[in-house]
Amino acid sequence: MKISTYNVNSINARLENLSGWLKAEHPDIVLLQEIKCEYNAFPFLELSALGYEAAMLGEKSYNGVAVLSRHKIKVEQEGLPGFVDEHARYLEVKIEVEGQKYRVASIYLPNGNPPYNNPQDESKFKYKLAFMDALYVHAKKLLQSRENVILGGDFNVIMSALDVYDEKAFLGNALYRPEVISRLKAIEYLGFYDAYRTLYPNHVGYTFWDYTGNAFGSDYGLRIDYLFLSPSVADKLAGVAIDKNPRRGIKPSDHTPLTAEINKYE
Repeated sequence: MKISTYNVNSINARLENLSGWLKAEHPDIVLLQEIKCEYNAFPFLELSALGYEAAMLGEKSYNGVAVLSRHKIKVEQEGLPGFVDEHARYLEVKIEVEGQKYRVASIYLPNGNPPYNNPQDESKFKYKLAFMDALYVHAKKLLQSRENVILGGDFNVIMSALDVYDEKAFLGNALYRPEVISRLKAIEYLGFYDAYRTLYPNHVGYTFWDYTGNAFGSDYGLRIDYLFLSPSVADKLAGVAIDKNPRRGIKPSDHTPLTAEINKYE
């Protein structure tokens, strides 16, 4: 079973790019973030033609998450339980692949940095911390369920110096502040496994490059997209890959897909 997470940075603007990647890679499940559209504007028909059922939680022009699947989707949660949020950042579903049931969530964590015109404003950072606290509580409950759980998405957190091209450039940035790193590590300490680091503990593997300054060509990147696996899923982890081809393609997102391959349960 192949599961991918991909911040598409507007699904309608990147539909050609996304469609080409889906045709080439055929993942079973895709977790999308920043779809930036409401229900009536979501390309259900185009994705169905490619063999994918879709569930989405959107809002006009901003945020939004979705799950695509070659298998039937059952929506479990629209929005993060225990957290009142006007934004579309969390969608949790159940999917059965080859007789094995998975509970998966597409997550788009807040960035947390202040507005450019008011650098002292900490409200967005407080919102990010509150979201992460609620995510921790829910992740703990999911682990206690003993289900096969995968939490994936754009977490807007740089976990270590290995995950950023220039650590000094991000000191004080909301993606790299100790408060957010400790909260994401706390989810790991519950028992979730970072799929990429599980197989590649010392590799550099970026998933985001800014559009400006030839960041992609110079490999000035960040690793801020993750697939976190419950122990039962991590035990079957067969491979992890970051696919840079969509970032090289037509009208690319500033992110690129991260894919994990899970062996079939016997």
